Amino acid sequence: MLDQARQGDTGHGDYVDFFVTGMTAAGQYHCADCGYGVTVYATLPQCPMCSGTMWEPAAWTAVARTQRV
Repeated sequence: MLDQARQGDTGHGDYVDFFVTGMTAAGQYHCADCGYGVTVYATLPQCPMCSGTMWEPAAWTAVARTQRV
């Protein structure tokens, strides 16, 4: 079951894209293991808190929140 969660497979067609350390990315991400947040504009680092290597895009940004209001 943990493997399915890491892959973002909920069985209902909803999923979360995970990114790994070293991938080129821009934006806000949270460590999939501990939840630590980073903002990057180059490559995703290894998590400085738990050494995790899986990252999940942040659920919201200030821009997205402003557009909904």
